[in-house]
Amino acid sequence: MTVRTRIAPSPTGDPHVGTAYIALFNLCFARQHGGQFILRIEDTDRQRSTAESEQMIFDSLRWLGLEWDEGPDVGGPHGPYRQSERGDIYAEHARRLLEAGHAFKCYRTSEELDELREARKAEGLHLALKPADLALPADEVARREAEGWPHVVRMQVPGEGTCVVNDMLRGDIEVDWAQVDAQILLKSDGMPTYHLANVVDDHLMAITHVLRGEEWINSAPKHQLLYEYFGWDMPVLCHMPLLRNPDKSKLSKRKNPTSINYYRRMGFLPQAVINYLGRMGWSMPDEREKFTLDEMMAHFDIQRVSLGGPVFDLEKLTWLNGVYIREDLDDAALLEALRDWAFNEAYVGRILPQVRPRIETLSDVMPLAGHFFAGLPRIDEHSFAEIKLERGELVKLLQFLIWRLEAVSRWDKESLLAEIKRLGEFFDLKMKVLLAPVFIAITGSATSTSVIDAMAILGSDVTRARLRHAVDVLGGVSKKQAKKFEKEFREL
Repeated sequence: MTVRTRIAPSPTGDPHVGTAYIALFNLCFARQHGGQFILRIEDTDRQRSTAESEQMIFDSLRWLGLEWDEGPDVGGPHGPYRQSERGDIYAEHARRLLEAGHAFKCYRTSEELDELREARKAEGLHLALKPADLALPADEVARREAEGWPHVVRMQVPGEGTCVVNDMLRGDIEVDWAQVDAQILLKSDGMPTYHLANVVDDHLMAITHVLRGEEWINSAPKHQLLYEYFGWDMPVLCHMPLLRNPDKSKLSKRKNPTSINYYRRMGFLPQAVINYLGRMGWSMPDEREKFTLDEMMAHFDIQRVSLGGPVFDLEKLTWLNGVYIREDLDDAALLEALRDWAFNEAYVGRILPQVRPRIETLSDVMPLAGHFFAGLPRIDEHSFAEIKLERGELVKLLQFLIWRLEAVSRWDKESLLAEIKRLGEFFDLKMKVLLAPVFIAITGSATSTSVIDAMAILGSDVTRARLRHAVDVLGGVSKKQAKKFEKEFREL
């Protein structure tokens, strides 16, 4: 048997370090066994998936040195490797499940589903919705079908008993079937959910081992049941521990920069980042902290993975990056790294139009453009002394901007300007007043090049990191404030 592993990221935003972490371990496991590593794109979310995000996935993983044997951009014998191009395959398999009685069409409206859940909640029932709960009278089903009502395809699931799923690291995992819902397999637009697409693709692409995050443990019974329904052998499962923030919460962009692009833009070396990700829950046999990707692949053993949630500590990564710069880069290599990082024609070419109208001598460039070549601005609470907003309102404004920017799918000047204008209307502030603290947060100065253009050039995660830094230097947001802010933010 040839070992085949895969990752299936969604192109719906900046590439996440968690994707790189799972990709790294899948690659190392495949190479340890002389096998193959596949990249598959899960782009069934038509509204959020973009070609730009897909390209960022390719670029960021390759920047880290992670290469795949089959994928959308390199081809292979099991294509297509984009789920959006495999719709007919999923429809056929959903039809097979329907004909075998392993799935059913559900014509329930979203309002009816909400009513069902509220009624169960009122009765103190916290169990999953089962096929019997969702059933409509036969004549009502016939009427809705005849009238062309939208419907989804859901899978049949047991109402009681225990499902046992075997895991490479955790042994047998028991999940109560009462907690497993009648999962949607095919959405009303004909696109599959992750659960159907994942199972069908893994089988047709001959995936032998699935290494994924532990958040998928509760979905494993559904996947195991689908394999049984189709009469297929299931790949060996291995649920990796999730990356954690220092406070042990799940790594999220609301608390930490999570985009690979952020670390690339901030001047981290790819070999340091991949080394650090390799240390997330795993260790070399000799316990050394510094090792290359080739060394990790040569010594990899999945049984050395620790199930304790690995903490993604930015200070530790920064220290390791410094070790790589001092120990591995001579002057020529450091100069080349600086060119690759920011002093290259492509990046500088985006900045020059911002500074050209404002300079009279070449020495004027760095004071105007320094924020494009820096990490977090050197600001403190006094930097905002001239801002004509009360501190609480200022913190709320910046926090609301962070939350609004988290939802921006297309990161360009027009989209950012639209969000700024909407925020100005909500706070009833003129653009000049609203942008004043944003200038300081993003550029470190009250006057600089266009702050909207700067945000577009710096990218989403660097922009949000600078805004979070500004909120922190202004005293941060307490839990009580956060709840209040979130309630008000929903109005926006």
